[in-house]
Amino acid sequence: MDNQGGKGGKTPNLDNYVVKDPEAFARNVAHMIEQAGKAASAWVEPREKGLKRDTLADPVTDVVKTLSKVSEYWLSEPARALDAQTKLFSSYMAIWSNSVRRMSGEDVEDVVLPEKGDKRFTDEDWGKNAFFDFLKQAYLVTARWAGELVENTEGLDEHTRHKAAFYVKQITTAASPSNFLLTNPELYKETVASNGENLVRGMKMLAEDIVAGGGDLRLRQSDLTKFALGENVATTPGKVIARSDVAEIIQYEPTIKDVLKRPLLICPPWINKFYILDLNPEKSFIKWAIDQGHTVFVISWVNPDERHALKDWTSYINEGLRFGLDTIEKATGERAVNAIGYCVGGTLLSAALALFAREGEDRIKSATLFTTQVDFTHAGDLKVFVDEDQIRALESAMSAEGYLDGTRMATAFNMLRSGDLIWPYVVNNYMRGREPVPFDLLYWNADATRMSAANHSYYLRNCYLDNNLVRGMMKLAGENLSLADVKIPIFNLAAKEDHIAPALSVFTGCQYFGGNVTYVLAGSGHIAGVVNPPAKNKYQYWTGGSPIGAFDEWLAKTTEHPGSWWNHWQKWIESQDKARVPARQPGENNIEILAEAPGTYVRIRV
Repeated sequence: MDNQGGKGGKTPNLDNYVVKDPEAFARNVAHMIEQAGKAASAWVEPREKGLKRDTLADPVTDVVKTLSKVSEYWLSEPARALDAQTKLFSSYMAIWSNSVRRMSGEDVEDVVLPEKGDKRFTDEDWGKNAFFDFLKQAYLVTARWAGELVENTEGLDEHTRHKAAFYVKQITTAASPSNFLLTNPELYKETVASNGENLVRGMKMLAEDIVAGGGDLRLRQSDLTKFALGENVATTPGKVIARSDVAEIIQYEPTIKDVLKRPLLICPPWINKFYILDLNPEKSFIKWAIDQGHTVFVISWVNPDERHALKDWTSYINEGLRFGLDTIEKATGERAVNAIGYCVGGTLLSAALALFAREGEDRIKSATLFTTQVDFTHAGDLKVFVDEDQIRALESAMSAEGYLDGTRMATAFNMLRSGDLIWPYVVNNYMRGREPVPFDLLYWNADATRMSAANHSYYLRNCYLDNNLVRGMMKLAGENLSLADVKIPIFNLAAKEDHIAPALSVFTGCQYFGGNVTYVLAGSGHIAGVVNPPAKNKYQYWTGGSPIGAFDEWLAKTTEHPGSWWNHWQKWIESQDKARVPARQPGENNIEILAEAPGTYVRIRV
């Protein structure tokens, strides 16, 4: 492979680009067109029947409005526009000149190289073939030039600049020559070698995925047929022992004789299914916690529909968290509880703790927050989707059915890493015609959840838009909340490469709690940084002093530890209260068993 530097004198094998069986190729092209027609039909039919309403106009309008502000700056001054164009064209000419010199046998360096870790251009013909090499370098130059235009645009407010950079990144990632048949040497060669059979398979899969999405594309990232809840995913034994309109409470069976006196209540995010913490026995945080002696209770949120339109944060606190505490007390007789909140589940838990402090509700004695934001000043790329215009459009869309369709939230999260979670699967599935491999994490990622209208609107406005929780302006159950009222110990876990709850954002939020906060930084990202069992011995974590001052200064004084943070957390939990009692079984104290874990709410798919 030689696509990272001088390539003089090397030529590709052009025979790989010549169709060997024109008749078979033509036949497969005809079959591909037939399958493409079925895909188009699957898209059109629900719209003709009024079953599907397109909502693309609003986000596209925002993209146009945002990028127009960038264009206005560069086009308003002819000299400025000419300088920008000259810079781009000079790069093109340098690439062209190098191509000519390379074809003459000279050994020349690339004008631009892919970033480290970029897997799109690994095929050797991206470097050996002059045509594809030119495409690659021209694309990389253009993508970086477009990004620099946004960066150098003067007069943009921070939010508009953030949106513009994000939109430009999405556009340039989508426009990569690696995403298209005729501009990707690997795809081109595979198509020639199979006489186009890959395209037939790909169009068939495209039609199936549009049908599965009810008229929208449901991009498959994993072979979903290889997984089943309760069989090879979410298999930790337990029972559903209580159910409200918004939550099921699962109590898990113990694995050791003596357990910690304080039960553990886990509040997962409602924007995903809870079993990210119970993917399989080797990865399951839930099973590991049970093995350490925790009596684990988990909130499994309902996948809401129109009946839940008015369920807001107060409802989720009362019918989820408070309901969970009541259930634990009935099942175990214990009032003192350790609690965990993950992502937005942690934000809800934090708000609930502030409300509970006002009400004198003191059953939660310690709280652990996994990649949780309470201060949304540095909230990362999700802020791109949040401003008054976009929220109003979203609220209008949700008002029709009373909820936000799960595929929209899933798409937003996938767009944060479109180069990893969208385009590789578009290429693999619909151009190569290959089924994605089974992967439990991506099975979970595809198991989307809806959001009730009242809940989601409240979250976006009070957290991302107005940052009310840390301003003391969030109001629940008639109370203005202050995190300063939360005096219990907090274990606040961030992940170094988190793009959803950035480590800086989590760190900044620590200062608002009224009690002692232990901040721990895990390696990797939003999922792998949390779901990192000790047996895997992967990544690392950092511990240091109190989370005060500048984040960079705190990080510079930390101690790095290899492997998982889980055992460190367990020591922290036991430092709060290490008293043990005989293990409790689900169903004790005359508690009715409603279902086997993982329950019924988690099985509702969108």
